[in-house]
Amino acid sequence: MSIRFTSATVAAAVLALSGCAQMDTNALLQSGSSAAQAAMLTDADVQKLSVQSCQQQDAQSKIAPANSTYAKRLNNVMKGLPTSVNGAPLNFKVYQTKDVNAWAMANGCVRVYSGLMDLMTDDEVRAVLGHEIGHVALGHTKKAAQVAYGVAAARGAVGAVGGATVNALSKSQLADLAEQLVNAQFSQSQESAADDYSFDLLKSKGYNPQALVTSFQKLAKLDGGNSSIMSSHPASADRAKHIQDRINSGK
Repeated sequence: MSIRFTSATVAAAVLALSGCAQMDTNALLQSGSSAAQAAMLTDADVQKLSVQSCQQQDAQSKIAPANSTYAKRLNNVMKGLPTSVNGAPLNFKVYQTKDVNAWAMANGCVRVYSGLMDLMTDDEVRAVLGHEIGHVALGHTKKAAQVAYGVAAARGAVGAVGGATVNALSKSQLADLAEQLVNAQFSQSQESAADDYSFDLLKSKGYNPQALVTSFQKLAKLDGGNSSIMSSHPASADRAKHIQDRINSGK
């Protein structure tokens, strides 16, 4: 079950991310107003924003070609898993970079970095991507888009919310929003829900959910120097224990 996302929720996130301690009363009121507007982004607005943000990230990244070892391996990893969630077709690509990361956006855009694939087995990559798909399926990525837009609005980086405004974003505005979406900070409850989604998905498709545990254990051992995923996904060791407890309980 997804968490209800209200304008007050967005406002709190925007004020925290905008450095509210340094803003005057009028600025705080404006931030709250911007956040309330951002919470009113329609599904169509979120889809447009996600499509444009994903395209922006693709344009500045080195994508593994279809005939590459990475792309072929990813195709094999995703066999048997959903091809769409919530009506959005899932689109997978590999970014060739030593960084260890994976992310998804509300339009079904899912990206995994070759650094993560080098670190993990096929089963572990599948488990991580199941987690990212969970963020899409449970509506977390939509909420992340609303928060990102609210932050940009509070900073005066974008104007009033609406389809025309989303379509009219400049390259620099879009780059900033795309970066925020890639590095979205999900709550502990959202992370746990996405973990459970991946666990249930793997189990329903006949894959071993133990791979979710070992993927977290590997992430927990990273020093953080080249891991973007560690900055936005907290407490890997605790999450590994939660999934192991589920495996042990048979639930």
